[in-house]
Amino acid sequence: MKIRLFYYALVVALAGFLFGFDTVVISGANMPIKALWPMSDWFHGTFIMSMALWGTVAGALLGGYPTDILGRKNTLIVIGVLYFVSALGSAIAAEPYIFSFYRFIGGLGVGASSIAAPAYISEISRPDNRGKLGVLYQFNIVLGILIAYLSNYFLKGFDGANDWRWMLGVEAIPALCYTVLMFGVPRSPRWLAIHKGNEKQALKALEKTCGREEAVRMLGVMHDDHVRNTGTTETIFAKKYRFPLVLAFLIAVFNQFSGINFILYYAPEILQKAGFGSSESLFSSVSIGVVNLVFTFLGMYLIDRMGRRQLMLFGSAGYIISLFSVALCFYTGASAIYKLVFILLFIASHAVGQGSVIWVFISEIFPSKVRAYGQSWGSATHWVCASLVTLFGAVLINKFSPEVVFSVFGGLMVLQLLFVIRLMPETKGKSLEELEEQFIK
Repeated sequence: MKIRLFYYALVVALAGFLFGFDTVVISGANMPIKALWPMSDWFHGTFIMSMALWGTVAGALLGGYPTDILGRKNTLIVIGVLYFVSALGSAIAAEPYIFSFYRFIGGLGVGASSIAAPAYISEISRPDNRGKLGVLYQFNIVLGILIAYLSNYFLKGFDGANDWRWMLGVEAIPALCYTVLMFGVPRSPRWLAIHKGNEKQALKALEKTCGREEAVRMLGVMHDDHVRNTGTTETIFAKKYRFPLVLAFLIAVFNQFSGINFILYYAPEILQKAGFGSSESLFSSVSIGVVNLVFTFLGMYLIDRMGRRQLMLFGSAGYIISLFSVALCFYTGASAIYKLVFILLFIASHAVGQGSVIWVFISEIFPSKVRAYGQSWGSATHWVCASLVTLFGAVLINKFSPEVVFSVFGGLMVLQLLFVIRLMPETKGKSLEELEEQFIK
C-alpha cells in the first residue's frame, strides 16, 4: 500500500518535472534568440523571457475551476497535453510572436499544475508523510531544472544556429510519457467524496493506498466534512478564510522576491558578469541545478521531522547571508569562484527552505471545499511576482549594478524572516481536517 501511494504521488509529481524543465530551458535559448531576433530589452523581457510566466499567471488564476469541476486527475492529463504542444510549437516557431504564443501555452500548464498536483498529493497522503510526498513535487521541479541545464549544455553545438530549437523541443518526450502515465492514477478520494458526493468510488480509491479499515475510517471523516459544508456557498474570499489567504499570499510573494527566478532564468548572463566565459557560465549553471537537487533531497528528509516553519527559518537566514555576500563580492571585485560559491549557498538555502515548503504549505492550509481555489490564489500570487521579476530582469541585469540588485533581494528576505517568526504557524503531523479546524474559525 505504501509503495502504491508513493508511486501515485510520484507520477503526479512528474508535472513538477515538466514545470521545472519548461520554465528554465529558456535560459539556454536566451542569447541565441537575441542574436536571431534583434529586439529591445523590454521586448525581449516581455515576449521571449516572461511570456511563459504570464501563461502561468493565467493558468494559476483559471486552474482552480477545472481542478474542481473535471477533477485533479483529468486536469493533470490536460496539462500534459499543453506541455507537449508547447514544446513542439516553440521549437518550430518562425518568428517571435508565434514563439511567445507557444511559450504561453506551456505557461498555462505550469500554472495549472501548481494547483492540481499539490492538491492531489495532499489529498491522498497521511499526516505523517504529507510533507515528504508533497516535496516530491518540488523535487521534480528542481530535477527538471537540472535536466534542462544539462540538456542545454549537451545540445549546445548540436545543430549550429538551431541548437535552441532542440533545447526547447526535447521537452515533448517527457510530456508525452507523463500524460500516458497519468491515465493509471486513481482520482482523488477527497474530490470524489466532497465535491462529487460519490463515497462508493472514494472508498475504492482509498483502498488502493490503505487497508479497508483505515479507508472506512478516512471516508467517515470526509463524509462529516462533506455534510458540514453541504449547502454553504461562501467563496474563497469569505471572512473566515482570511488568515490562510494572508499566509498563502505572503509565502508566495517572498518566494519570488528572494530573486530565485531571476537567478535561474538569467544564470548564464549573471555568471558571465561574475567573470566566467560563455561556455563556463553555461556549465556553471549546471552546478546550480545540482545543488538545488541535493538540498531539495535534504528538505524532503527534514520537512516531516523538523516541520515547515523550522525549515523556513533556516532558509531565511541562508538567504540573507548569501544574498548580501554576493552583493559584497560584486562590489569589491572578488573572483568569480567566490561569487559562484555564494550563489550556490543561496540556491541551497532556497531548496531546503522556501523551495521545499511553499507548495506543501499552501496545499495544507485551505479546507477541502475550497482547496483548489486557495491553491489558485497562492499560485497566482507566486506567478504574478515571478512574471514581474523576470519581465524586469532583462532591464535589471543591464541597467543596475549586480551589487544593488542582490542587496535589494537580501533586504526583502529580512522581511521574510520577520514573517516566519511573527506569523507563520506549524502544520506538520496534523490531518487536513485538523488544520481546517485550526485555521477556519
